Amino acid sequence: MARIAVIGAGMGALAAAARLAVAGHRVVVYERTDTYGGALRRFERDGFSFDTGPGLLPLPAVYRDLFVKTGKEPLEACVDLVQVDPSSRHVFADGTRVSLPNASRAGVVAALDEALGSGAGRLWGDFLVRAREAWDRTRRPLLEEPLWPNWQVLAEREPYPAVPHKRLLRTRRAGTLAEVGAWELRDTRLAALLESHALAHGLDPRTTPASAAVLPYMEHAFGIWYVSGGLRELARAVYERCVARKVEFRFGADVTGLLEKDGRASGVELADGTVAEADFVVAGVAPGTLDRLSAQAVTRGDGEVPPQPATASRLTVLLALRGARPEGTAHRTVVHAADREAELDALFGEAAVNTHPTVTILRPDDPGLVPGPDHEAVTLTTVVPARPDEPYDDLAQNMITVAERAVPGLRDRLLWHEVRTPADIAEATGAEGGAVPVPALAADGGRLLHPSNSTRVPGLFTVGGWAHPGGGLPHAGMSGALVAGLIVEGPEFRGSQ
Repeated sequence: MARIAVIGAGMGALAAAARLAVAGHRVVVYERTDTYGGALRRFERDGFSFDTGPGLLPLPAVYRDLFVKTGKEPLEACVDLVQVDPSSRHVFADGTRVSLPNASRAGVVAALDEALGSGAGRLWGDFLVRAREAWDRTRRPLLEEPLWPNWQVLAEREPYPAVPHKRLLRTRRAGTLAEVGAWELRDTRLAALLESHALAHGLDPRTTPASAAVLPYMEHAFGIWYVSGGLRELARAVYERCVARKVEFRFGADVTGLLEKDGRASGVELADGTVAEADFVVAGVAPGTLDRLSAQAVTRGDGEVPPQPATASRLTVLLALRGARPEGTAHRTVVHAADREAELDALFGEAAVNTHPTVTILRPDDPGLVPGPDHEAVTLTTVVPARPDEPYDDLAQNMITVAERAVPGLRDRLLWHEVRTPADIAEATGAEGGAVPVPALAADGGRLLHPSNSTRVPGLFTVGGWAHPGGGLPHAGMSGALVAGLIVEGPEFRGSQ
């Protein structure tokens, strides 16, 4: 039985802790805040309850596997999973609206043909076929295996089979997601639909590789899910599974140093001077934190995975509304920006802040979130630069204005609103600027790969969104499985089969 110190109680760290405890190790989690779950937090006021982090769960199989491998009770015995249908409703800049069925290719094709015109569904369906090929080519190395030592193979090869396109007397293939939309989908609304999947992760579709086609494919193939009571309930269930497996938790425990002996990780030092020895250390921390904790360089150097680029953050507006949720309301609505280019310039360039951003509206049909049947809890989110010190009141008001395109009479129903900024994300996760990690993607020189779960320091491993395979709830759970495998089975571990 090894002693394992886990730094942080985010979802990746919790997933690793539960698996390691089941393998017979003594696991202690040190979390600097007073609770678990990382970004999966909850805000409550006047009988209303809101998720302040992710509000929907893609690829629930990751957490089903975690619960199968760590106990007798399956995930569905611990939380109520609800498949969201339609998966999303879209309001485009020209006023066109479409609702997309969950995990139904035929249904999506029919819906797009009806809303956007004959042929639109076929274009999107053909794109999904190509996106599946990219998924099949990258699924194992990007999600199910430790990062390859020859990761450059992933960095150099574009897995998306782009359609040849004649342009300026030359035949070209799309190399970015924006080019896929412009050259293969050939409809600004379909392009906006495609690009919204990248934008939701804080990625600029103009520079994001075509391999990001796997993002809409994952949602199409595996569906999108909600957890009754909010996604915070998933964090609670994973935490309780850890406790049931005898994982110890020390909240309010700020790790300030990494102990090393004979060049190997040997424990952690806390802010109060306490020293906790360990045989392995698992760190679920934000970029740069390990280098500050360690006496030697931990992060990757020349010839290894390049550092992650500056990422975006999220602005969230929580709305407490009078009046019941109308019958037939979509759980998720995306209201697309009136000027996508201006929005992208504002987010990823030097332009002024966009006053009419793309806004995602979540309106769960969940009586547990409201004080009574004559109220509704609504969450608005948009992507913003990872700059926590900016004033966000005006942008929050603009988001409410944008949301009125999909929620008539919104301001008349508004009781109060609460704004959660990048500073709140930074406080919850420790990420500089409140940055949110992106999922790992192939191609583009490895720019969107993440550092390996193993590090230069023997016995020290990284887990969570800032390590392989990157950001997002499913990816966090996968990182926990990879780290547990590397510790239990050793460097020869090659992932699930």
